[in-house]
Amino acid sequence: MKNKFVPVVKGVLRRHMIELPSVIDEASGIRINGKLIRSLVFTTDVAIIKNINADAIIAVYPFTPQPIITQAIVSAADVPVFCGVGGGITTGKRAINLALHAEFQGAAGVVVNAPTTNEVIKEIADTIDIPIIVTIVSDKVDFGERLKAGASIFNVSGAANTVNIIKKIRDRYPDVPIIATGGPNEDTILKTIEAGANAITYTPPTTGELFSSIMDKYREEL
Repeated sequence: MKNKFVPVVKGVLRRHMIELPSVIDEASGIRINGKLIRSLVFTTDVAIIKNINADAIIAVYPFTPQPIITQAIVSAADVPVFCGVGGGITTGKRAINLALHAEFQGAAGVVVNAPTTNEVIKEIADTIDIPIIVTIVSDKVDFGERLKAGASIFNVSGAANTVNIIKKIRDRYPDVPIIATGGPNEDTILKTIEAGANAITYTPPTTGELFSSIMDKYREEL
């Protein structure tokens, strides 16, 4: 079957939005509650969230999760939001309560950090009805115990070892949904997909970096 032609329509003011690498379209995607997701942008910046073409948002940040931040991101996003609820700095009952609150606020799923215990994952799974995304940073993790505890999706973030971790998961669990960081360019993204990742997380340029190029252009025009 030939590839279908896809017409492209853009508004004048949205032509400067951030577009993800097209190679991400090679990923199979993960269908979550009817929505096919191939790309997730890793950000909590609402300006970027409103001006990027990712299929979803993965909102994880290095502070104690706060419901007001979750609410702001969910309100700003036009696509599903997967919210961090702790597991590292924030643990136990607080992480469970944050997960429940995130579901009530409209999050499409919750993300727990690598140190989260299987006991906490199980309690979250018993409490909420949205997917639990468990972050994987090492190939030494007992993937089976994570799945048994209630993990719905693995989020592989192993830096240079990401592809090897994905391959190890795929060898044992061919059908488990995997999200993974794609690396710095299209070649690394493609290798991540070929290893078995179903969806790719993309880290966008910061607003400072984007402003820098815009300001350089303004200076050249003066």
